[in-house]
Amino acid sequence: MRPRTPRPLVVDALIASAMALVAVLLGRESRSQGWPELDAPAYLLVALAHLPVALRGRHPVTAFAAVEAAAAVYVTLGYWPVVCTFGCLLALYTVAATRSLRAALVCAGCLAALWVYAGVVSHTPSMASVLGQALLYCSVLVWFGHLARRSAELTRRLRAEQAERARRAVAEERGRIARELHDVVAHHMSVISVQAGLARFVLDSAPAKARDALGTIADTSGEALEELRRMLHVLREEDPGSPGRAPMPTLARLGDLVERVRAGGLPVDLAVEGPERPLPPGVELCAYRVVQEALTNALKHAGPARARVELRYGAQELTARVTDDGGGTDPARVPAGAGHGLIGMRERAKLYGGAVSAGPRSGGGYEVLLTLPTSAAGRGRGSAADAER
Repeated sequence: MRPRTPRPLVVDALIASAMALVAVLLGRESRSQGWPELDAPAYLLVALAHLPVALRGRHPVTAFAAVEAAAAVYVTLGYWPVVCTFGCLLALYTVAATRSLRAALVCAGCLAALWVYAGVVSHTPSMASVLGQALLYCSVLVWFGHLARRSAELTRRLRAEQAERARRAVAEERGRIARELHDVVAHHMSVISVQAGLARFVLDSAPAKARDALGTIADTSGEALEELRRMLHVLREEDPGSPGRAPMPTLARLGDLVERVRAGGLPVDLAVEGPERPLPPGVELCAYRVVQEALTNALKHAGPARARVELRYGAQELTARVTDDGGGTDPARVPAGAGHGLIGMRERAKLYGGAVSAGPRSGGGYEVLLTLPTSAAGRGRGSAADAER
């Protein structure tokens, strides 16, 4: 467990100064309450009984001991005990909120003893009332301090668990990406093998066809090397016991995906802008998976709504926009469980030099926007930037 982050010293210093000022103002009423008027030594003790509270965030036990000792001397000299109670009470609460229960109980016992001692020195007629006040105030401060400590510990534990879940989600998603990239590379190698066999077969009889086959081999091998380089960035190995996988989806199958979502109860419109053209398999797979996850989130969390998928083929990039007009949960807050989640979307897009943004729309509903470079140069720049980060 990480140590409790100390409060800013300036904040505690202001609190200590304010308490000391209030104690000084209260001390001026000592004569009217039947106690000796405060003199210079008394004011010094009042300051020593409150100003050390400024160190309570970093040294709570030491601060408590300092204010307790100053208050004990103040009470022994016969001054009004109420004036020096503020610093002790706050210091006890801080010990209970930042240290073990045993330490808090020890400090509470010391403060209760000082309280009773003040009653004895001042010859209070009702010691039962003094003892009851000492036990009540000390027990309440220890209890609330203990609750604050437990709450802080639970908060730190929750943040650690959330960070661990996010890390696992990233690792699992990268593992899935690695398996899919493995299939992409296998596809390229199959094409190269077929074209190489063709080129060797027609090398003498049809040199033109052989040259075309060699050109296809060169282009395909370049794409395969690029995919292979990306796969090396994924640190999770493929699970050898994973079941067989179906052929990877492409953008040509977006219509089937939209029909399945419609059958699930979410009306979806599909619009394609720009001339459709073949893209690298990894880019198509990335776009398909992001659209699939966005529609799945809309189906689960948008409530009664209508969705729209816009796919635009640009000269240098592919843009996929998924919007809905529902009022459900923000996709950024949807946990990555069985699906990829927002973390998975961003990991996929980053792998190909693209970017994903998701969030509420100004007119209502939510939007997921994916931008992917389709040229090798653009994807290379994105990967180089990721490597530098």
